[in-house]
Amino acid sequence: MQKLIEANLYRSDLIPINGKLVERYNKCLKTLGFKQTKLTKFNIDGIGWSPEIAEERKDDHYLNHGDANPHGIIITPLQKNKPIYLPYHSFDRELMKQVFFTYENEIKDITRDSAICLDFDQKIDVFYNPLDILKYNKVIVSFRLIEDLDKIQEQQYQLIEEFNRNYNFIEEDIQKKLLQSAKRYGDLRNRTLKLKDLEFETNSFYTRSFKGVYLLRDFIKPILIFEDIDTYKEAIKDTEYDVLIYHVAQPELMEKLRDYIIIQCDLEAIVNTPKYKRIKKFELAQSLETPDHPIKEILTNTSLFKSYLNKLDMEVRIRVMSVELYLEKLERSNVYKLEDIVDQSLYFALHKPHSSLSAQNHDLVNKLLINIAPKDVLFLYWYDKEAFYRAYDSWDESLREWVIDIIRNNI
Repeated sequence: MQKLIEANLYRSDLIPINGKLVERYNKCLKTLGFKQTKLTKFNIDGIGWSPEIAEERKDDHYLNHGDANPHGIIITPLQKNKPIYLPYHSFDRELMKQVFFTYENEIKDITRDSAICLDFDQKIDVFYNPLDILKYNKVIVSFRLIEDLDKIQEQQYQLIEEFNRNYNFIEEDIQKKLLQSAKRYGDLRNRTLKLKDLEFETNSFYTRSFKGVYLLRDFIKPILIFEDIDTYKEAIKDTEYDVLIYHVAQPELMEKLRDYIIIQCDLEAIVNTPKYKRIKKFELAQSLETPDHPIKEILTNTSLFKSYLNKLDMEVRIRVMSVELYLEKLERSNVYKLEDIVDQSLYFALHKPHSSLSAQNHDLVNKLLINIAPKDVLFLYWYDKEAFYRAYDSWDESLREWVIDIIRNNI
């Protein structure tokens, strides 16, 4: 990962937490019902998740009480617009944008000497079966301050009211209580410490619940797409809901997505795009066993690329070039069938979200497509960083260099 780190492509926008902020973070963990960290310094992202604490706990989702109860922590206003590196839902970034848009000034004020615990409540205490995902309609974001600072504020108001009543201002006991509260918490009278719940509407989304599920809800009929085969097998037993259910590896899924005008693929158009060139080069790189040249050099030098392409076994060569072979044959006759010539996974990788989709659904479908056919290294980095990092570990060092150049040239 060192080269990714040096290229600022590996969790490069985290916020360092140390000193007093560690103490506040631990108070948030305790408030939310989690074990406190023993680390004295760590980093957090936009939702308060820390890779170091996740490593300490051996649990990437240490801010969750089960699949149905995720949480967040705001400890500094610097979290505004920061990336969320391991979102539990595809809408987490938009949700946090709404939180900061609504309460930016209050967050700046509160985090001067406190921190905010976030509860994301979809009115489901626990999931019992995979189709419970369909109940996800909205998320209520509620806010809790560490040490109940908002309640301390109410106590100060009550003390002041009591102090001003009749001749109570001469009562030493009331004076003492006021002074003690002011010394410990400061004067809280003019601060906004009560944050009303926010309601966030959900539509189509991805969730890590049940080992990964896509819910496409904005189309002819709801579609549930499962990443885990066992969860999929359990889901198809449920006949209560009128919903289409697929496993992510089913070829029929792509056909249904095209029928529902969710995805599209124009081979004649895409063959001239950078996306196609990236995918073809990556496909060649994956097919090379013991090249005499560095892979980066092979992929960036046209002569070397052609040379190694011609050295491949005929079957592999046809697979790598199957799209162009199909288009060439199509110019001569329309009797040729795409499925007989074009490699299926390559064809799937060349699809894109339909132009009619909203921006939010566009990103979601791109994530789904890269999950189905992870052949575009740039889109894999953009839409599924964890999968990208896992794949990166398995690549040749020279291939890694080529991939880093591809990403840096497209930022």
